[in-house]
Amino acid sequence: MVLKNFDALLKNYAKLITKVGVNVQKSHTVVVQIQVEQAPLARYIVSEAYKLGAKQVIVQWTDDFISREMFVNADQEIIETVPQYKIDEMNDWVEKGASRISVVSQNPDAYAGVDNDRLSTYQLAMGKAMMPLRQATQANKVSWVVVAAAGSDWAKKVFPHLESNEEQVDALWESIFKVTRMYEADPILAWENHDKLLEKKSAELNAEQFDALHYTAPGTDLIIGLPENHHWEGAGSLNVRGERFMANMPTEEVFTAPDNRRIDGIVSSTKPLSYSGNTLENMTFVFKDGKVVDVKAEKGEEVLKKLLETDEGAKSLGEVALVPDSSQISQSGLTFFNTLFDENASNHLALGSAYAFNIQGGTEMSEEELIAAGLNRSQTHVDFMIGSNKMNIDGIKKDGTRVPVFRNGEWA
Repeated sequence: MVLKNFDALLKNYAKLITKVGVNVQKSHTVVVQIQVEQAPLARYIVSEAYKLGAKQVIVQWTDDFISREMFVNADQEIIETVPQYKIDEMNDWVEKGASRISVVSQNPDAYAGVDNDRLSTYQLAMGKAMMPLRQATQANKVSWVVVAAAGSDWAKKVFPHLESNEEQVDALWESIFKVTRMYEADPILAWENHDKLLEKKSAELNAEQFDALHYTAPGTDLIIGLPENHHWEGAGSLNVRGERFMANMPTEEVFTAPDNRRIDGIVSSTKPLSYSGNTLENMTFVFKDGKVVDVKAEKGEEVLKKLLETDEGAKSLGEVALVPDSSQISQSGLTFFNTLFDENASNHLALGSAYAFNIQGGTEMSEEELIAAGLNRSQTHVDFMIGSNKMNIDGIKKDGTRVPVFRNGEWA
């Protein structure tokens, strides 16, 4: 590592994650999920969380090599069954209101070539086991943040033209620090100001209360209905304790939930999607009455089809998100092969479950009430990117009036 002042930047990054990301308060329980390769960052996060008053910091280590070996060699019973102690652990986090820090740094192709049936079986089992945790997260019952760290194999994928892996990792760390505002004089203040800008845009959209959005671009002609009393959200969120947190760092989006019964047309992806250790490219979805009725992909089509078989909700949408093409990540010209970054370079949609807070009063609704309101429910939530500088979006009001929302990839 030759990046200038790297250790000081990494320590300040940990401060940003704990203070702005999950906003650690006295007596909080904090769970950190991170790759073993990122141990230096993990140590700084643990230290900063305790300085802020955390009651306990739990670190869960992962490793691409070990995970791949499990998928290839473990008994089928291990692939298709989540042990009760793991389910109890996740339920305990929910009961304690634990804040969760997920640090992504995985190789986008870690599981390329692994049997798709085994991968999808594992994803299905984990989806069921994690349902209480997912529901708590999507209702903002707990604070959570997804951030990134520069993994060596990931860096190779993003910067293949650089000669050494050290240069590749340095370049990826520099990109991460840049888009998370670590080079600002006061990163925390910079995030507070960014949060206010996105909240302003969310408020404008909430005031409109469009009945639907109409997307047009090369390969896309899609109308997405929006539920009554839907709520657009910006960067920051409030948990049930009234504590503000930042779910994604970086983030450039404003997003809401669609009415999953009213989605019709065709939509094409514009960036690769890293999912389940595989890279999916050039996907096309055809929707009718809220469901995917046809799908194609030039790369990873079988993996994509397995995703759609997760459950009924996986065949519909749970999120619509707007990101201008002029966003800092988009203008970098990089494809990160990582959803946290690529979704913040592009308008995107998500297959699977909707966030309960994206409808007024949703966090207090039962599952049945959310379904009745048009919010999709599923064991999965997978974003895919559809935006470009050729995309136009119209907001459609209940009387049929159309209002330009995006023109040529920018806010109208």
